[in-house]
Amino acid sequence: MKENYNHPAYTRYPQLKELEESRKMDLKKSIRTVPDFPVEGIQFRDITSLLESPEAFNRALIGMTNSCMSFKATKIVAIESRGFIFGSPIARDMELPLVLARKPGKLPNPTYQRSYKLEYGKATLHIQRNSDLNKHDRIVIIDDLIATGGTAKALASLVSQCFNVPKENILVLAVIDLPDLGGSAIIKETGFNVDTLIEFEGE
Repeated sequence: MKENYNHPAYTRYPQLKELEESRKMDLKKSIRTVPDFPVEGIQFRDITSLLESPEAFNRALIGMTNSCMSFKATKIVAIESRGFIFGSPIARDMELPLVLARKPGKLPNPTYQRSYKLEYGKATLHIQRNSDLNKHDRIVIIDDLIATGGTAKALASLVSQCFNVPKENILVLAVIDLPDLGGSAIIKETGFNVDTLIEFEGE
């Protein structure tokens, strides 16, 4: 990390030099849990309470930026929609290209797409075929949470297969991991890298 202290991100986030202290903040306390949403039996981890705390939001961005720097990221891919919240400031601070993975009908150019199962439904993500991703890149895919891993695994596979990016050059990065649902383990078993800031037990 020290050799990266001249990186543009440090201009905006001088706290990166004190990362260990930043990790000591209990981000869990800033995340509200809503029972039985969106369906009965789900413990929904609500990041809106974290976003409403400037200190907690900044701490999360610091931790995620550090992960991107340690991975030597060359491009950021953000998942609609909560991945945009975290991916955008990180891409700006690291001065990296930001590629959007969007829901159907939102992108103007021809796309690659992947459908996948959610823990309570099904969805599809698209990336424009003219996005500047290639086999030499180190890609960080950003979202707010990893549950069953379907979203991130589908998108990581799309990036790897359609843009020829080696699996080991792709990192799935999120604020929250729900390890009991097994998503992180599945993503790792598929050959991709995973990093998260905090974990919650249960669904």
